[in-house]
Amino acid sequence: MSEVTDERPVALVTGAGTGIGSACCRALAQEGFRIGVHYRSSEEGARKLAAELPDAFTARADLAVPEEIDALVAELKEKADRIDVLVNNAGMNVNAPMLSMGVDDYDRVAAMGRGAWYLTKLVLRRFMLRKKTGRIINVSSVVGHTGNAGQIPYTMVKAALDAFTKSLCQELAGRDILVNSVAPGFIETDMTAELPDEVKAAILARIPLQRMGRPEEVADVVAYLATRASYVTGTVVHVNGGMFGG
Repeated sequence: MSEVTDERPVALVTGAGTGIGSACCRALAQEGFRIGVHYRSSEEGARKLAAELPDAFTARADLAVPEEIDALVAELKEKADRIDVLVNNAGMNVNAPMLSMGVDDYDRVAAMGRGAWYLTKLVLRRFMLRKKTGRIINVSSVVGHTGNAGQIPYTMVKAALDAFTKSLCQELAGRDILVNSVAPGFIETDMTAELPDEVKAAILARIPLQRMGRPEEVADVVAYLATRASYVTGTVVHVNGGMFGG
């Protein structure tokens, strides 16, 4: 194993091959971070993004599989030897009414919440607690607060991420490790681009700013929490255009 000599702070962004994750990587790179671009299946997007950023690196793992998280953290140790910021952005969804959804569907979505918990635990133990500093940012969602028909497991996991944020910040009291959530509203991504026009119109009617957000607008808040928010922890920052007054 080659010795790591780069002393730049390192940010790991999970689910970084597309959308909000990619925007977070770019925003954090502009702040001077070396970026770890995590992906599960979006390899092409992750590798293309890493090639655009200064000395970024990719790392693959299925966060639903604890053994793959173990291997991911070992890889991070070898490639960077530090994680200063962890952005838990990866997630997945199964769209179906509750009565037609199977247990396997639920478990696939719920496993991502467990993955965020386990990855955070290992990053704390191997990197942040040793350096006595760090920033953990969980990307949740507006639907964790409003609910959304046909997405019950997804809304449960996103609500749990915000509870995770509030509880973990208390466990880390007295250490310079801050934990926050960013809860995006409806953002222009590949997923929302596929929505029927009538669904988009119904969404826009609920947003006072009368438009969807951009991934970069979420990433700006993530970058702020990672760098300049020295007295913010245990907080859920809503980036939703005023969708529910939050």
